[in-house]
Amino acid sequence: MQIIGLAWGILAIIGAIVAFFPCLGSFNWLNIPFSIIGLIVSVINLTRAERGRKGAGAVGVVCCGVAIVIGIIRLMMGSGVF
Repeated sequence: MQIIGLAWGILAIIGAIVAFFPCLGSFNWLNIPFSIIGLIVSVINLTRAERGRKGAGAVGVVCCGVAIVIGIIRLMMGSGVF
């Protein structure tokens, strides 16, 4: 389960990077919900993990959170939100 959260976070970051290219900013409308689902999966994983094995879950939470913030900032810069 930790590997799934980590992979989801890495894919979310890659999606956020792709959405920074010109003419691909609308990809954030798909990437942000994808990142939110990944964040939920990673948090569930983090709460169920044993005491010393929370590394991959924590990285998944951070990656998905960063992808959400980057996506929202990019949408605001490109007038996609306001």
